[in-house]
Amino acid sequence: MSDPHANSFDVLILGGGSGGYAAAFRAAQLGLSVGLVEKDKLGGTCLHRGCIPTKALLHAGEVADAAREAEQFGVQATFNGVDMKAVNAYKDGVISKLYKGLQGLAKARKVTLIEGEGKLVAADTVEVAGTRYKGKNVILATGSYSKSLPGLEVDGERVITSEHALTLDHVPTSAVILGGGVIGCEFASAWKSFGVDVTIVEALPRLVAVEDEASSKALERAFRKRGIKFKVGKPFEGVERTDAGVRVKIQGGETIEAELLLVAVGRGPTTAGLGYEEQGVKMERGFVLTDERLRTSVSGVYAVGDIVPGVQLAHRGFQQGIFVAEEIAGQHPQVIDEAGIPRVTYSEPEIASVGLNESKARELHGDKIETVQYDLSGNGKSQILKTAGFVKLVRVKDGPVVGVHMVGARVSELIGEGQLIYNWEAFPGDVAPLVHMHPTQNEAIGEAFLALAGKPLHVH
Repeated sequence: MSDPHANSFDVLILGGGSGGYAAAFRAAQLGLSVGLVEKDKLGGTCLHRGCIPTKALLHAGEVADAAREAEQFGVQATFNGVDMKAVNAYKDGVISKLYKGLQGLAKARKVTLIEGEGKLVAADTVEVAGTRYKGKNVILATGSYSKSLPGLEVDGERVITSEHALTLDHVPTSAVILGGGVIGCEFASAWKSFGVDVTIVEALPRLVAVEDEASSKALERAFRKRGIKFKVGKPFEGVERTDAGVRVKIQGGETIEAELLLVAVGRGPTTAGLGYEEQGVKMERGFVLTDERLRTSVSGVYAVGDIVPGVQLAHRGFQQGIFVAEEIAGQHPQVIDEAGIPRVTYSEPEIASVGLNESKARELHGDKIETVQYDLSGNGKSQILKTAGFVKLVRVKDGPVVGVHMVGARVSELIGEGQLIYNWEAFPGDVAPLVHMHPTQNEAIGEAFLALAGKPLHVH
């Protein structure tokens, strides 16, 4: 006789991306039975079509640049070109290793993987290919998709999204990138390193407009130096196919011709047709609305990751997944401060930040804000790496640091300290006495804090 409880779980999760699998693993660790529904592959967009493959491409681009520029370090090397098939093999090898690791973890933690497209058919029930699964608690974690603009048709050949860009089998001669946010700037950076003639088109007045204005300006300066063209404050008006590729029209009657148009205008929530609204889950513009404890309007139903309004970052979804698992297990975890989530653009140079940018801080605190900017030209390791940029600190006068902003090679590896400083509400006097190792770029944080604490050694 079949077990009537075989399809019933303490926690039933719809979506196996960063948020979904983190919730599954943590819930299982806490002794709860877990069912995880995934229509594609465990790991979701981030592992298979987002963060991991794009960073692999960016690293391949970094290696290409290192070969091109070896002479300035006294090393004789020649750059013979980029073999896209080999780059893809390297990228896919990284993904495959991580994917196998995830599958092993799911098995070890006794998470029941349910393959197929799920739909919420009751507050406690998800249907997959005609079979119904019940959960005392349900977590919605269905992720996001690459958006386009009204009337702009993506054909996957000449007009592509980031998903298509990650599987190109050749290096395009030229490309227009629609969107100067994180995804657009990362692809512009990688493709330029591969030898592509790149032009970014951005409707807003600056690149990576969510970042501090000083960070945007520094990136724009670096991109100009690298020969990456960009047109800001220029809304897209249309595209037509040509024999050689595409002709893109932007505001002001200007046209740009290229082999490809990459549409990088952000990501939308994957929620349509999944039964959320029918079951009474409150939505807004396709996003699932939650309270600060990630509860939806329906009792026992939670939501995490890109479908919840806020920054669409894998590490945010991951932490939210852990939070909800602990909430369900009755551990009352601390609410996640969205401003305390680090943000990185992995271009060359990188941009990393946590907390408030200067304009947002002034909006909230008025003239009580003060800033310090330490230039990497005074940092020994940055000179060794031949990178330019800065560490900028934003603080409330006589109060804690409320924003840390960095530009330069490898600054993504430094923002961890910035995250601790912001989230622990550190004062300049708390950080200035800490010893930062020499020579490292990490020292730049120490120098910036010495300056903010009133004892600048290398800052005028």
